[in-house]
Amino acid sequence: MDLSLKGKVALITGGGRDTGRRIAETLAAEGATIAVNYRKSGSEADRVVKSIKATGGEAKSYEADISQYNQVTTMVDQIVADFGQLDILINNAGYVIYERFVQTTPEQWAAQINTCLYGAIHCCHAVAPHMIRQNSGRIISLVGDSSRIGEANLALAAAARGGTIALGKSLARELGRANICVNTISLGLVQTAHSDIEFLEKNMDRIIKAYPMRRIGTPDDIAPMVAFLSSDEASWLTGQVISVNGGFSMV
Repeated sequence: MDLSLKGKVALITGGGRDTGRRIAETLAAEGATIAVNYRKSGSEADRVVKSIKATGGEAKSYEADISQYNQVTTMVDQIVADFGQLDILINNAGYVIYERFVQTTPEQWAAQINTCLYGAIHCCHAVAPHMIRQNSGRIISLVGDSSRIGEANLALAAAARGGTIALGKSLARELGRANICVNTISLGLVQTAHSDIEFLEKNMDRIIKAYPMRRIGTPDDIAPMVAFLSSDEASWLTGQVISVNGGFSMV
């Protein structure tokens, strides 16, 4: 399917590596111009930009800590100045601490909530005026399934991402009149280059028993859904939470 993203500009937070990188490359292959956000992984973001340009696409990297609203607004304003518009926001960046709740600290709570929830709020608030002015847009947030069904050792990340789901549903109602679709993709476990390989190797047999497909995900499993939701083919799809999780949860 030709998703016809040519002429669209997409911002992917945390776009320099892992799932973010695959999303950036996939949207670029569909014709979109890509703004690759990063906080620390500048060299990785630059490699994504170089890879996209090598295949004839257009991309540029942008440094910003999405937990800091002023950095987000500066980044978004610069993207619009560079490309003249901003059509697609992918809230991909996150920060998760795997720890039993009673052993966590307020500092750990803040770190996760500031990135996972406030980061999404900051980005949505910064891009919405531009999308409203254009009378079109797509906002897609990636969350873990723990935000819908709960999971031990992930209470704070689940709470923050649960807030992101509620944010998306509310914005879908508020922004729909401006032809802006807001959706959430809920993920099962996705293996990336930065996964805890030792943990996965020791526990894979146990883990995959929870997945009817008998495997965990990869970034290649996620990017096509993001591309579809970014396209005009999904123009009557908003306020939804779509599971891409190998059947891990079915609610």
